[in-house]
Formats: sequence, C-alpha cells, structure tokens
Amino acid sequence: MQKIGIPKGLLYYRYQILWKAFFDCLDVPYITSEESNLEILKKGQAKSVDEACLALKIYLGHIESLKDKCDSILIPRIYSLEKGYQACTNFNCLYDLVKNIYPNLNIINYNIDVSHHESEKKGFFKIGKELGFNLITINHAYKLAKEVEKNYHDKLVAQGQKKLKSNKLKILLVGHHYNLEDALIGKRISSYLRKENIELLYSYEVPQEAIDKYSYQISTKIHWTMNKELLAAFAYFKDQVDGVIILTAFPCGPDSLANEMMIRKRGNSKVLLLTFEDLSSDTAIITRLESFIDMIKGGIHL
Repeated sequence: MQKIGIPKGLLYYRYQILWKAFFDCLDVPYITSEESNLEILKKGQAKSVDEACLALKIYLGHIESLKDKCDSILIPRIYSLEKGYQACTNFNCLYDLVKNIYPNLNIINYNIDVSHHESEKKGFFKIGKELGFNLITINHAYKLAKEVEKNYHDKLVAQGQKKLKSNKLKILLVGHHYNLEDALIGKRISSYLRKENIELLYSYEVPQEAIDKYSYQISTKIHWTMNKELLAAFAYFKDQVDGVIILTAFPCGPDSLANEMMIRKRGNSKVLLLTFEDLSSDTAIITRLESFIDMIKGGIHL
C-alpha cells in the first residue's frame, strides 16, 4: 500500500480530521509534514512567484519537504463548496500549480465543485477507488470519517460557547484555518496572548447554523465561502468579546475585501488587523499586540 503525504498547510487545517479518519478506516498509511518553520518558508519562496500569498509559499515549502518521504501527496482541488459561492483561486488551481512545479510528482487528487455536481463524497469515492477499495468499503470509511469530523466541529463550537463565559479578557481571532493554526502565523499570536492571560476564541468556533444569518449582517453578496464564514464569526462574536484581531496573509485579494467589510461594521468593537508578509522578526507584531491589549484594558475606544 502506498504511503500518502499530507502537507501541513492551506486546506490541511480545515480537512485534517476528515482526511485522517478516512485513511485510518481504510488502513492507508500516511505522513504529514512537520510544523511550519522558516526553513520550510524559504523552500516555498524558492518555488513560488513573488506575487503568491504567504500561505501559498508556506504550502509549497511543505510539498518540498514531503516529496521524497512518501509515494504520493494529497492535493485536492476546490472550486465551490456551495451554490453561488466560490473558493479562493489558490484552491481552484492548487493541483495544476503543484503539478506544473513538480511534473514528476505523484498526486492523489479529488475535486469539489458543487456548482457542477462534483460533491465531496464523489471526490472521496474517487480516492478510494484509486487506492483499490470497493464501493462498500469506501462508503463505510467516508460515513465514519464524516461522523468523526462532525463530532470534532461540535466540540469546537461547544468550546467556544464555554470560553464566552470566562471572566478573563476575551479576544476573538478571525482568520482562515491555515493562518490561525500555522506555526509561523497564528500560533505565534496565540502563544503571546495566552501568556498575557487572555481567553482566545477562534472564528472557526462559530456555529454552522449561524453562518448565513450573521454573514448577511455584513454582506449578502460576498463571493467566497471561506470569507463568508469569517464575516459570520465576526458578526456573531464581536459584541461578546473585548476585542477582535484579524489575521491575514499578504497579498490575499478576498481577505482584503472581507477585512474592510468587517472593519467598517465593527460598531463599538475594538479591532486590530495584522497582515503577515515578512516573518523574519516578531518585534513589530508584538509591539502592536501590546498596544492593542493596553487599549482594551484601558477602555480606550479605537
């Protein structure tokens, strides 16, 4: 059985529970790349154009670090997750981009394009068949993996609700999974804030059933599913926390629009926007965080 490599970047942080549960059920061996670090970023920068966003550069670094340690690498293509909405263009072209950079790389791929009847389930059946499993086995593995994923997300939502009751200073971190959970981006921020005894909530802790209702409070015409989720989390949590920090990777087009929408709709909420491009030093970021926390504690309106 071939060993599958899973890069710890981009869609990994959104789908890792589903992917791992699926492969575990099928007893398919897999490995993940290590946590993001400056060496991985350096490798990714060498493989990407200057205009690529920071998150994509990090992802390509993970591909580079994995390619000689496994038989194939999992790289899905996502065009749309719901009708009328689209994913970021990086996810539309991810397979083609990596294949162009690494023409000899073996890739396990599936496609999600709800607008054209290409569902997630169909994609997982494609993977299962390529790995040599029959339809009954694949269906069982996918159903089990979806249950594991749902239980995981339910726990995240419950965790968020519990944190709202905390007596600590509460800050909401808004950003894509791959920014919030990456060791070079979001985890640096989370680590610093926890040392300051701050209760952290994350935009992915918003209840699924609240997404449409609360995102529409900011915009009914946002084009990107993942940014719609960020708008919903911001609207849902902003009046229940002491401050909001928006994390984004430069130069993300969809984020630049969504971030502006959130800032304009912040009301009395205190909001800090952190855009990551150069990761060589923490000094500037820490200075801005210190000032933001001081303003929150001092009750200063931004």
